[in-house]
Amino acid sequence: MGTFRLRDLLRPRSNQRVDLWWWQYPPIRPRSGPPGPSGSTIILCIFHPISLYSQKPSMSRHRHSLVKQAFRPPGSLPVISEPSGRTVPITVLDYDATHFQEKIVGNISECFPFRDTKTVTWINVDGLGNPKLIEDLAKCFTIHPLIIEDIFNIGQRPKMEDLEQYIYLNLKMLTYPDATKLIKIEHISMVFGQNFLISFQEDVGDIFDPVRERIRKDGRIRKFGPDYLAYALIDVIVDNYFVVMEKLEEEIENLEEELVASPTPDALQKINRLKKDMIFVRKSVWPLRELINNLEQSESALIQEPTGIYLRDVYDHTIQVIDTLETFRDMVSGMIDIYLSGLSYKMNEIMKVLTLIATIFIPLTFVVGLYGMNFENMPEIEWEFGYFAVLIVMVVMVLGMLTYYRKKKWI
Repeated sequence: MGTFRLRDLLRPRSNQRVDLWWWQYPPIRPRSGPPGPSGSTIILCIFHPISLYSQKPSMSRHRHSLVKQAFRPPGSLPVISEPSGRTVPITVLDYDATHFQEKIVGNISECFPFRDTKTVTWINVDGLGNPKLIEDLAKCFTIHPLIIEDIFNIGQRPKMEDLEQYIYLNLKMLTYPDATKLIKIEHISMVFGQNFLISFQEDVGDIFDPVRERIRKDGRIRKFGPDYLAYALIDVIVDNYFVVMEKLEEEIENLEEELVASPTPDALQKINRLKKDMIFVRKSVWPLRELINNLEQSESALIQEPTGIYLRDVYDHTIQVIDTLETFRDMVSGMIDIYLSGLSYKMNEIMKVLTLIATIFIPLTFVVGLYGMNFENMPEIEWEFGYFAVLIVMVVMVLGMLTYYRKKKWI
């Protein structure tokens, strides 16, 4: 017979485990002299599917990686597995008090003429999947390579950078899809100068439609510059924080009712998930307060004095979101105590029932043990109605104890 390798023969699937058994028939016994026939070899392979219940449920969530790619020079573009020619939607809104133009750009070169216009231009880039395209756009508007690197660093904390010719803003946009009921954190970058604002979004889709509608309808926003447009976008992001806070409040209230009614291990996992959500939301909101404060107190010529009043208003809204978030964190932390108290209450109820049962049987056991002794001089044993009398006494004792327990409201 030819030889074979077991690893070539047995190729289990990723969700299978293999047990290998083999034996020889007839058994080989050591003996002197030349070796005889070795017999037949029987191989038994058992493929066990790995059950789903044997795998612990994953608590991982889609979160932004905070680890920067190591050994890359400052200002270098990230390495993305997708092709560099990936289509990235780009929209351009060009306007002033009397003029408005909106277009979807098919080629990045179409954005270059807006650099030197006297109108306000808002260029919105949906997605970071094409680093070359974003680099070309950034070079056209003389954006520093370190700022480009921060645009692609989706784990960057919210911050503000004033580079005289333009101001760079980095903040987080929070959404709470009802389908998944998971908080989505999206990285948003803004660069605005004398007559332009460029926004870079991590994914396609945003919450900026109210701002676009105000621009289309000849609202007050068209009378101001890019600094007011930056305020309007920040204000929409902060206002959406309140929507996320309302969703979290509803989820916390439902979870509290569930904990009070019936604490389960599943509820404990929900508490753990909520605590993680609070941590990530806090990391997104707290630095935003510092960002808006620096933007308001900035002496840059790019920020007009009338815009400072609006920035103070959005700063107050940010403080309100932070206060609400801190309240929710305290409530979620207290849920652990509610969960443990609920478990202790259920255990106490079980122990109370078992204790009452044991207490009832203690006197009954005494009576049975007393008349179960094998002494000859026990008058009640020879009495004709002794058995029935003992039963009646035992029933009366049980009823008396139950009446006493109910009077004390133990049952």
